[in-house]
Amino acid sequence: MDDLGDLGTFLQLRRANVPPESVGVTIGGRRRVAGLRREELAQLAGVSVDYYTRLEQGRATQPSEQVLDALSRALQLDDVARAHLHNLAKQRNRRPRPTSYPATIRPRLRQILDTMSEYPAMILNHRIDVLAYNRLAGLLYWDLDQVPVDDRNLARMIFLDADRFDLYADRSSCTAATVAHLRHAAGEFPDDPELAALIGELSIGSRRFSELWAAADVSVRGHGSQRFRHPMIGVITLHQERFMLPDGSGQELITLAPESDSIDEDNLRLLANLGVDDIGAPQSRP
Repeated sequence: MDDLGDLGTFLQLRRANVPPESVGVTIGGRRRVAGLRREELAQLAGVSVDYYTRLEQGRATQPSEQVLDALSRALQLDDVARAHLHNLAKQRNRRPRPTSYPATIRPRLRQILDTMSEYPAMILNHRIDVLAYNRLAGLLYWDLDQVPVDDRNLARMIFLDADRFDLYADRSSCTAATVAHLRHAAGEFPDDPELAALIGELSIGSRRFSELWAAADVSVRGHGSQRFRHPMIGVITLHQERFMLPDGSGQELITLAPESDSIDEDNLRLLANLGVDDIGAPQSRP
């Protein structure tokens, strides 16, 4: 596993994943690297090879915003990955201070969650730990109730317990989005030892995670459709919205809603009318 907050490692990983022909570099002869060479990226970004080499090796510690933007263009980074690159550069000279992020939520927020009865809703943190969820989310994520509270991490369940936790219909895109989110979280919360431990555990325990992590893609969870494969109601498509709490805790409220007057709305209503005994869910939820 690479250093989660290391600028040079991120540059190296992204450089290795840029096909030379995609940026107009002519391939001649045998190449020892799959992506761009250092000198090719330096030329594309308009910096010296020596400076770029020192930047990647951690010996150039204060790159300008102009240099970072030039590297972003050369590496074909989108807005989220470009912001991540800038964030890593800011973190480079900062002394790490391990920080603990509580797995608790404010009582008022829990009360609001419980009143949201029409749609599944849950509260996650930046590590994708499930901190709390309402009744309908408990019915949708039916296997969550069988997982100990301290182990309710969606990334861990997706990658390390896939045989049992097979809820997402678009598994390939789901796993890629999960890893890209954790890469972004590593830049936003570089001092979180639990996040570092989680990424290390997933890298060792899942070949799929390790391969995706090496791609160094970066993204944040946003709105969009999510397809679930539920054992009682079949495939259901729900629209996801996320609301980040403004307190810097990394916690966010996630809601899932179907299109109006759709078969998905009918199926969600059917799920809501199921008793807890129908799918083995317990009466109480943390």
